[in-house]
Amino acid sequence: MKWIGISGGWRKTNQEIENKVRSTVREIIQRGDGIVSGGALGVDSIALDEALKSDLKAERIKIFIPTTLEKYAEHYRERARLKNITSEQAENLINQLKRLKQINPQALIENPDTNFTEETKKTMYYERNSMVVDASDELVAFRIRTKTSEGLGTADTTEKAQAKGIPVKLFSYDLIKEK
Repeated sequence: MKWIGISGGWRKTNQEIENKVRSTVREIIQRGDGIVSGGALGVDSIALDEALKSDLKAERIKIFIPTTLEKYAEHYRERARLKNITSEQAENLINQLKRLKQINPQALIENPDTNFTEETKKTMYYERNSMVVDASDELVAFRIRTKTSEGLGTADTTEKAQAKGIPVKLFSYDLIKEK
């Protein structure tokens, strides 16, 4: 079995991106391989949703988060309070990760470092990207350009995979013109 990393934008997706992520994950799971991802909104969440539909025991799913689930939930609820995301987005992601942990506790890899603060979160997200790459045999990346993002996290993951000699399949989307 191979582990395929899934990386991509969290700020904005569209139906085309969602369909491609879902079909990619279905193909991976159906051929007997597993997915590795980062447990964020957007591409990560879509990939996890599709994987959970296909692998009911979550044996072929590894999700890395940059802190504990408890702290991660606090972080997303704070993002919702600040109106960076909606409360519905935050709660849906939290519930998805809780469900994964309930089905297979080993599938959710938490970082017990409790120093996940506003000042350290970017560093910890980039460390999480490294963990995704380290656990992957291949990487499928969905780089999404929006008005507020150039896809830097996805670029970071892609560069780390290439530096390790891990095959990368990159899909690029430009959503700058979409409202």
